[in-house]
Amino acid sequence: MGKIKKLKESQVLLDTAIKGLQETKGENIVCIDLRGIENAVCEYFIICSGTSSTHVGALAGSVEKEIHNTLQEKPWHSEGFGSSEWVLLDYVNVVVHIFQEKVREFYNLEGLWADAEISKIKEA
Repeated sequence: MGKIKKLKESQVLLDTAIKGLQETKGENIVCIDLRGIENAVCEYFIICSGTSSTHVGALAGSVEKEIHNTLQEKPWHSEGFGSSEWVLLDYVNVVVHIFQEKVREFYNLEGLWADAEISKIKEA
């Protein structure tokens, strides 16, 4: 029973984070399902692009607000708010990566995790 509840909680967290990104006009949103990958660091990555440091910060704030209002959760860890080129919000089972496009291209997380299932999320 515990594993089923955990998966449902991860799915709700995933959906809520995506909603926060969509509401703030996140670009090129993808979800990487890491559950089938041995030794993966979490269950899901969400990757999104923002158009500027201001937009990246706003996207991160929107995700934090949406998750806090819906699930009363805060990130276990967050970083990158100083330069807002790559902001990471770690919710343990779901990790949200918000990049400026040039930084996203450089680190190419989608390529690093290409053996996982990658889904493009419709932009709102």
